Amino acid sequence: MAASPLDQFIVKPLIPFEVAGVDVSFTNSSMWMVVGLAVITFLFVAGMRRATLVPGRFQGFIEVLYEFVAGTVKDNVGDEGKKYFPFIFSIFIFVLFANLLGMVPYSFTTTSHIAVTFALGAFVFLTVTLIGFFRHGFHYLSLFLPAGTPWWLIWLVVPIELVSYLSRPVSLSIRLAANMTAGHILVKVLAGFVATMGYFGVLPLVFVFLLVGFEIFVAMLQAYIFAVLSCVYLSDAVHLH
Repeated sequence: MAASPLDQFIVKPLIPFEVAGVDVSFTNSSMWMVVGLAVITFLFVAGMRRATLVPGRFQGFIEVLYEFVAGTVKDNVGDEGKKYFPFIFSIFIFVLFANLLGMVPYSFTTTSHIAVTFALGAFVFLTVTLIGFFRHGFHYLSLFLPAGTPWWLIWLVVPIELVSYLSRPVSLSIRLAANMTAGHILVKVLAGFVATMGYFGVLPLVFVFLLVGFEIFVAMLQAYIFAVLSCVYLSDAVHLH
């Protein structure tokens, strides 16, 4: 029986473990998140250990990422966003490498699971909300009542703004997980055609290569979108737009 395109998303326990009846096993998803952190650590340590005026490959790569995210934060949050740069940079780097490592054959795409992406989205949501309250106190609640709203529309505008605000982690998580899942399924399906069509599988093989290239682009794009939306939410908390 041919393997299902969905088999690649099955979370498998590698080290079974329970705490008070709760399954906290170390899984293939956990392993690839650890691998991602190890790769990120290696690149940053190797790139910045001997920083020079004329950067080498690793240092140049890191500096490009740094400038790119710094520019994104400044464009969306302004100069006040500098203090929150490490937060956005960490989110962007983790999502980027999790997406890209998912393109490695026989790996596991952690960001294809809503549990992982929702945890990331909820972390961004809670952090931004706390920043908003710490900066503005209860005046932060004015975010749900835009300036100039007629008094007779308050009953309608406030619930709409509240639902929109609370849906932020959901939209962040579903967008990322859905894009990573759909692309991987399509690659798997076309790869299956290549294996079953013999010599006639050349055309699907070409499409697989093109699609893999497109998926790498999508992996980078989704990390960027996740970071940009995080910056937009952060801007609301900082400036009460």
